[in-house]
Amino acid sequence: MPSSPLRVAVVCMSNMNRSMEAHSVLMKKGFNVKSFGVGSCVRLPGRAGNLPVVYDFSTTYEQMSKDLLRKDGECYRSNGVLHVLGRNERIKPHPERFQECRDPFDVIFTCQESVYDRVVADLCTREQETCQPVHVINVDIDDTLEDATLGSLIICELCQGLQQADDMESSLAELLLAAEGKTGRSFLHTVCFY
Repeated sequence: MPSSPLRVAVVCMSNMNRSMEAHSVLMKKGFNVKSFGVGSCVRLPGRAGNLPVVYDFSTTYEQMSKDLLRKDGECYRSNGVLHVLGRNERIKPHPERFQECRDPFDVIFTCQESVYDRVVADLCTREQETCQPVHVINVDIDDTLEDATLGSLIICELCQGLQQADDMESSLAELLLAAEGKTGRSFLHTVCFY
């Protein structure tokens, strides 16, 4: 077993749905977890499908909820956005950008390939201070409430396997192969250094 708790990050585009659902699931299972977005701003589904509602990452989940209730509470209640914001508010005050975090992690899960690319690029441009490895794993998750739940369970299962492994480095490939067989998904994986 690893001597210290697994330090986990989950990253999506806006730190709103997929990363926060995984944050919620992992937190309930006792993991040391943080969640982030990599976008330049937070984008939520708007009243018109092609016009998102945009917020700065410093805007609290509570402020977003109040703003959306004022704009069209019924719309944002029926499309699930207010539910998501309520869950998020119970976990942390506001979304966070991965690029602004310097905390070390053992594993970083991303929720789509373009997010994976941004996380890896960001890690590669950072100055290496400790040369500690961090595993970056992409679990493709569609940005829907249902898929966020399913993807979170896959991430949780991988975390549980890593936490129980005697040697994370040698166990990871085996865990990913087993997960690919079980889920029918393929996972991108790379190792970066801090």
